[in-house]
Parts: sequence; C-alpha cells; structure tokens
Amino acid sequence: MSGHHILAIDQGTTSSRAMIFSAAGNCVAVAQQEFQQIFPHDGWVEHDPEEIWQSILSVCRQVLQQAKEAEIDVVGIGITNQRETTIVWDRNSGQPLYNAIVWQDRRTAAFCSELKSAGKEDQVSELTGLLLDPYFSATKLRWILDNVDGAQAKADAGEIAFGTIDSFILWRLTGGKSHATDATNASRTMLFNIHSQQWDESLLDLFQIPPSLLPEVKDCSADFGMTDADLFGRAIPIGGIAGDQQAAAIGQACLEPGMIKSTYGTGCFVLLNTGKEAFRSKNRLLTTVAYRINGETSYAIEGSIFVAGAAIQWIRDGIKLINSAGEVEGLAQGLDSNRGVYMVPAFTGLGAPHWDPNARGAIFGLTRDTGIAEIARATLESVGYQTYDLMEAMQRDSGTTPKALRVDGGMVANNWFLQFLADILNVPVERPRVTETTALGAAYLAGVQLGLFESLADIREHWQRDALFTPNLDQDGRNSLLRGWEKAISRVLEGNN
Repeated sequence: MSGHHILAIDQGTTSSRAMIFSAAGNCVAVAQQEFQQIFPHDGWVEHDPEEIWQSILSVCRQVLQQAKEAEIDVVGIGITNQRETTIVWDRNSGQPLYNAIVWQDRRTAAFCSELKSAGKEDQVSELTGLLLDPYFSATKLRWILDNVDGAQAKADAGEIAFGTIDSFILWRLTGGKSHATDATNASRTMLFNIHSQQWDESLLDLFQIPPSLLPEVKDCSADFGMTDADLFGRAIPIGGIAGDQQAAAIGQACLEPGMIKSTYGTGCFVLLNTGKEAFRSKNRLLTTVAYRINGETSYAIEGSIFVAGAAIQWIRDGIKLINSAGEVEGLAQGLDSNRGVYMVPAFTGLGAPHWDPNARGAIFGLTRDTGIAEIARATLESVGYQTYDLMEAMQRDSGTTPKALRVDGGMVANNWFLQFLADILNVPVERPRVTETTALGAAYLAGVQLGLFESLADIREHWQRDALFTPNLDQDGRNSLLRGWEKAISRVLEGNN
C-alpha cells in the first residue's frame, strides 16, 4: 500500500488506541490497550497518568510496526482525547503530582455549589459557555493545588504545568518541548473565554490559578512540534489535536450549521453545529468550540450524558450479569417489550439537561420475574431516553428538528439499539462506514496541517453511510415509553432532594 498516512492517537476514558488512516479515511492498522479505572471514594474517578503514557507508547509502536511491515508511509500524527480530565506535572522531571482526575469525577461538587450560591454561574457561563459543574477542569485543578503537598507553592514558582490529557501526551511525545493544547480542549477547562479565544483573567482570578500553569492554545490544525526521535525511531510531526467529541463531529463531516452527531462511548455526547454563532443555551446545554482552523472558530451546542457504554460495562464487570458487551443486543431483542423496567444510570450524577452531580443510579419496575434480559434491555434503552432528553433541549434552543442523527462509537455496532434510538427520537439515524470517527477526525485535522487536504471541506466526500435506521414506532407507543422514563428520572431527582 502506498500514499501518505496519518497516525491517530485516541486516548479515551477506558483505553488508549492508535489507528493509521489513509488520506481516503480507510483504517489500515489498529491497536488498543485498556487501563485501570481508580475509584478512591464515592464519586471519585482517577487514572494513572504513567499507565496512560505507557499504553500510548505501546499501541503507537504496534501500529507503526504494522505500517513498516506493509511499507506504509506515516507522515504525521493527530491526537484526540477524553476531555476535561486534569493532570498537573513537574516541568523539570515531567512526573505527575497526582493521578489524573477524570471528567466523571464529582469530588468538587460542594465547591461548585458554593460558587453557584455566590452568584458566579452567570459569569462562568457567559464567558465559557459552560455551567458550574465538577465535570470541567478548573475545579479539579483547584483541588489538586489545595490538596497535594507543595502544589500551590510550586505553582506560584512556575515549576509545574497543567494540562488536559492532550497536553500531557504532547509534552511526553515532544520530550517536554511543547506545552500546548487546542481551542476545543481549552474550551472545556472553564478557564477559557470562547469569545475572545484566550485564557480569561477574571476566571483565573475566580479559581486562583496562576497563568504560568497553562498551555499555549493553538488551532486544531497546527504545528504542535515533533516527536522525540528516540520514541519511534524517527521524529514525526504532530499536526492536529481536538477533544474527542469535536474530533468525532469532524470525522462525521458535521461541518455545516444544523448538522448533528451523537457519540456512544463511555458516555454519550451530542453536538449540534451552530457555525460562527456561539449562542447561549436556554435549556442548560453547553456552548462549546466545535473547531478552530486558520484562526476561524466554529461553535456547537453540546449535551453530555455521563454514562452510556459505561452502563453496559457495569452490568458486565460490576454485577456480572453478562460475559461480554455483545450479549446485550440478543438479550434485548429476545423481549417483546421492556416489561416496565427502567434504569437511570446516574452512577456519577446526571449530566445535561438535569446537571445534578449528586444524583445516583436506580432501577425501577423490578418484579419477581425480572431477569438479566430485562435489565440488559433497560440499560440500552436508558441511553436512548437520555439522548431524547438532549435532543428535545436542542430543538427548543435551535427551533429546528434535525433531518438525521449521525452516530458513532462502540455502541453503534448494536443494530437493536440504533433502531430503538430512531424509534424513540422519531428521527432517522445514520451509521457511517467508519464508526471510529473520533480517531478519524484527529487524522483529518493533522492531514489539513500537513497538506493532505486543502481544507476540512475536502473531507465531506469521504463520509459514507453504512446503515440507515428509520423510525418504526407509533406515537402512542413512543409516548408510553417516554412517560415511564420521565417517571423514573423524576424519582431519581426527587430522591436527591
């Protein structure tokens, strides 16, 4: 195989993956490695940064070896990553001061409540497009500075660096030469003004963050430096970075205002492209940077569901009802209805549009004959219902109904789930031929920087549909299912008050 190829590093919440793509968007090599999830206390979620780094080295070396054997020319690297997850490391040694605090982590809920009570949410939302929630990086960073011995003093002395996962990976890949991020990841920190496209002094003052900690913010397609030649046998240019959900939107070619995608991985994230307009949601959704190319910013409205595929992982690994995630499709399909069983997977609180960090998961409607199949189906359905809540909020904000929903991520291999999604949303659902669009988007961004594409617009022709799922449920049936979901959600929210 000949032609220029891009290595995409996809650093996710439960695994690190490396994929090599051709300019046409075809994957020619892939390697993946899971890593440990650390739960020190209720609502706390951490990762070991060194374990993440070693997993990245391993998968990159595997695919580069595959490329070498197949005589494939890898000309650059694109990076995409779990967003908001926070790391602080020593600028001299490169060693982290503490574990990575993961986006799912809720330890700063009380601090966020204090700031809300002090009337700070309007300021934060106006500048960042975000809500005051433990989800975002700023309060996690503040927690590290407050709770790790010597961290604040080192910060004041300029001895340590902060970054989301992309920044930490970039630092390590370049041997400490590049401390940078891109506009999409910066927009998720709660420290970045999405209108001026700069770190905001008033927010740094609010969270008492020294500016010296922060990475340089670049376009999504930019010169991010070269890898240390010792890592992979030669220096490779890094040309693209974007947070995972923005990268997925790019991989799905959602480049026009009104286009919408939903990614089903550990969580679920729906992005609606709003073009050059960063309009503020009236329904507790987020305004975020979709991408920034050549200094021009495109925006999106986003809805975030904290638990999607993670709920399947829980019934497999947590309560061990199934042996593999693939079993749930057959179990769900084998039932003629959900038999009144509803799961609300609020394991780490509820995201949009509820934003309740203290909510906890529940299963309702259990009877003596409830079995594994009913719980598996309720788990799948819960992701569809949560997507419905997001889509309804987006329609209220935008005033329009999407023509179709483009979907990607690990869960979309499940045909039963996608048909249920189309039925409950009453919108056609499109699955692309390449479902790992997060990595593909990172590769496209690097391809723009390295001249494989003149612009992002060139990638539209590469998007291909694999399957179309059209609504096939009558309105009475849909309403009945949604009433059951609304009752379940209300009971979870009421139980937290």
